[in-house]
Amino acid sequence: MKALRTGGGSGLSVRLDPRALTVSVLLFAAAVVASVVLIGTGDFEIPATDVISTLLGNGTTAHEFIINDLRLPRVLVGLLVGGALGLAGTIFQSISRNPLGSPDIIGFGQGSTVGALVVIVLFQGSAVAVAAGSLAGGLVTGVLIYLLAWKRGVHGYRLVLVGIGAAAILTALNAYLLTKADLVDATRAYVWMAGSLNGRDWEQVWPLLGLCAVLVPLALAYGRPLRMLEMGDDVSYALGVRPERTRIVLMLAAVLLTAGAIAAAGPVSFVALTAPQLARRLTRSPGPNLVPSLLMGGTLLIAADLAAQRAFGADKLPVGVLTGVLGGVYLLWLLVSERKAGRI
Repeated sequence: MKALRTGGGSGLSVRLDPRALTVSVLLFAAAVVASVVLIGTGDFEIPATDVISTLLGNGTTAHEFIINDLRLPRVLVGLLVGGALGLAGTIFQSISRNPLGSPDIIGFGQGSTVGALVVIVLFQGSAVAVAAGSLAGGLVTGVLIYLLAWKRGVHGYRLVLVGIGAAAILTALNAYLLTKADLVDATRAYVWMAGSLNGRDWEQVWPLLGLCAVLVPLALAYGRPLRMLEMGDDVSYALGVRPERTRIVLMLAAVLLTAGAIAAAGPVSFVALTAPQLARRLTRSPGPNLVPSLLMGGTLLIAADLAAQRAFGADKLPVGVLTGVLGGVYLLWLLVSERKAGRI
């Protein structure tokens, strides 16, 4: 870890971890390469050189339509959704100090799904209304879980246990809502719940981009307080951090990032769980690893969508199905590892 001092006598210092920086640069490069390949993948294959040329404004009319209007928005949604889930996952895992403290494990993802299903099943709402319902469901769930987990502060295992219980209840509520839907709405709900980038366009890109433009810098600004928070409330308070305020701000940001991602692509499973853990193993750095986790989430989702299209054909397998299978295997491995270590 190196400390860089800037601004003469300003006393401003920035801590730089060379390994974390290298991992972040490599993950960014991997995301760019995978995105270019994914844009060229489909029923009408486009070479990577033509994709790059078209993105730079030198493509043919046909390529510009296919890439800029059809495929680029899908890839951007994938990057934003994966990045938002990766960042939200590392925030929750750091706050709970538990690798199982992921939005799709402790109920926040299920809460967003309930909000969306209420709009689909009971009100037959539009895509915009479904997105708004997802955001509302995530926020309400976040508030309820926070209040239920509160006892002279919110502590890690209590948050995880309350969240797992809430996830079970909300999953049952989702199943009940599906039984009340007619055939058309139930089909629409099941397609949405699979978690997919199919058919995503600029209408999903701009709201999610705006949300990330506000919440990602906010979360990164709280990176140092979050690192202090992992040491415990007493230590962080002694170091000048207000634990509860920091926890509330970061949990609000993480809930909104999760809900926004689910609103754009449906409940894509396990990215929020696996991205922070993989980022931490690559960087070998303590602390939340916010930037590597964000980049890992985007890279994972784009790579999973690329693998699904290459293996099963364009738009044949929703990316959420593949991430669910891979994430389930990873969760089993994580549980076995935690049990062997005596932590569960």
